[in-house]
Amino acid sequence: MNRTQSIQLLNQAVADELQAVHQYMYFHFHLDDQGFGPLSMLFKRIAIMEMGHIELLAERILFLKGDVEMVPAGPVEKITEPEAVLAKAMAMEEDGVITYNKAALECASLADSASKQLFEQLVKDEETHYDQYEKQLDNVKRFGPSYLALQSFGPGEQGAPQA
Repeated sequence: MNRTQSIQLLNQAVADELQAVHQYMYFHFHLDDQGFGPLSMLFKRIAIMEMGHIELLAERILFLKGDVEMVPAGPVEKITEPEAVLAKAMAMEEDGVITYNKAALECASLADSASKQLFEQLVKDEETHYDQYEKQLDNVKRFGPSYLALQSFGPGEQGAPQA
């Protein structure tokens, strides 16, 4: 097994996941500020899941006797329009699926089965995230922008008269 190549792949994944955490928390803050609570919370939950991915990747890097590079892959994009936010998130998840599939194949060629399996698990998670974002974007397109605002009302708030 070539530990150096596996560590490089794992550290690139750490950079990508850090980027996702930063971007998704930015989306969370701005969507919450706009009153889109449920969508905001979706981004927060997925950012926390991405932090879990970083932890798994770091544990594998340390097992391979490497050092964890904690540098995001790029800057946060200042996107605040809900449809654009969802489109960006979908693109990020789709890129993650492609990248992690390639990394899994490369780890297999390096005889690093554990890293391969880790990347395969990440692919499954990223596909799930993509699906969640896609459903929200589909609903916005289907029902219009008011779809997001309407879900922000909690039980009993939907036009109920105040006593």
